[in-house]
Amino acid sequence: MTADLGTRDLPARDLAVPMRLARPRLPRWAPALAGVLVLAAAGLPALLLGWSLIGWLALAWVAFLVALPAWSWAVENRRAAVDRLMTSLIWSAFGLAVLPLAWLIWTVVSKGAPVVDGEFLTYSMRNITGAGGGIFHALIGTLLVTLAAAVISVPVGIFAAIYLVEYAAGSRIGRWITFLVDVMTGIPSIVAGLFALSLIVLLLGPETRMGFGGSIALSLLMIPIVVRSTEEMLRLVPGHLREASYALGVPKWRTISKVVLPTSIGGIITGVTLAIARVIGETAPLLVIAGKTDSVNWNLFNERMTTLPVYIYYSFTQPGVAPVGSTVAPGIPRAWGAALVLIVIVMLLNLLARVIGRLLAPKKG
Repeated sequence: MTADLGTRDLPARDLAVPMRLARPRLPRWAPALAGVLVLAAAGLPALLLGWSLIGWLALAWVAFLVALPAWSWAVENRRAAVDRLMTSLIWSAFGLAVLPLAWLIWTVVSKGAPVVDGEFLTYSMRNITGAGGGIFHALIGTLLVTLAAAVISVPVGIFAAIYLVEYAAGSRIGRWITFLVDVMTGIPSIVAGLFALSLIVLLLGPETRMGFGGSIALSLLMIPIVVRSTEEMLRLVPGHLREASYALGVPKWRTISKVVLPTSIGGIITGVTLAIARVIGETAPLLVIAGKTDSVNWNLFNERMTTLPVYIYYSFTQPGVAPVGSTVAPGIPRAWGAALVLIVIVMLLNLLARVIGRLLAPKKG
């Protein structure tokens, strides 16, 4: 009754106008249309002024950042225009970040893929002076040196993280160890190589070069990464799990081994795998301590050992003499092929880390 009396005094034309609960919105294809239009509009001045493709795209990008928000402001409102402007800036930043990566991958694949074949992967450079040869000795060296570095780093890093989280939390020594670990994270790789070289020279003599020295250098780079990643994973374990174990009379060391570590094992393995992927491409410390050889060396503790990064370095710096009728030295294609193999190994390690982390993650629900 009250509603009827209130609407009875309103003019008929006001009752006929429907009330809009939402403002008009641009269609979903509006950004694509705006992009096509600004590309066409920017093409004319770029063509007349003789600009390159980069100049044309830059002008079109600036025009797009102005045109789409202006169109949104005219049709929608100020808030929607600001939202579209910020969205465009975020997508632009993403594109600028991905562009060098895509360019790098395309360059390595296009120049390295024609070189990689069965012979390239299974032959070494022993007695090779021109074309031919392969990276088998460097592959073996990379796997052995990195595996030895992981054997050194993983136990030290995991036990150090357990001490920091479970025993030294909040103590002065824990804060000092955390500070030193953070400092080690920023140590240049060449410093780690010089330290390993000094250690080997003091113990075995000034002329000693061997693969295990490279493992020591890489372990110095791996340990802080393993410590920090394991420490963060252990901190994510809920405290009530520890308290429930203590309430049942389980000692602390057994609680850590049976409750804390199994709960966080997926993240720990992921951090270890990423640490391995981080150091497998190091060149400077291995140049200093592991040296270079053209033959396969299976012994980490005897003679020099070549790794893939060192192989790539020497292939570019000492490419050899270009054969008759060619302008490209034989070492350059081999370097691109080795770079492609190294990138594939790192990519596989990252994928392995994600798969392991997903498989071993604690079940929810």
